[in-house]
Amino acid sequence: MGTAIIFSLVSILAVFALVSSLKNRNVLGIIFSLGTVGVFGFFSVMTFIFSGYPE
Repeated sequence: MGTAIIFSLVSILAVFALVSSLKNRNVLGIIFSLGTVGVFGFFSVMTFIFSGYPE
């Protein structure tokens, strides 16, 4: 479960990177941060759904 918590923290940081890339109009940064949010966010949400919240 610790891995899912770490991956959710990574996805939160990727959201901040996405906002920063949008402000600077950095296309490559937008692409990579969208990919990171999509992959790590999906993994985190699915882990929380199927395994539940940590106790």
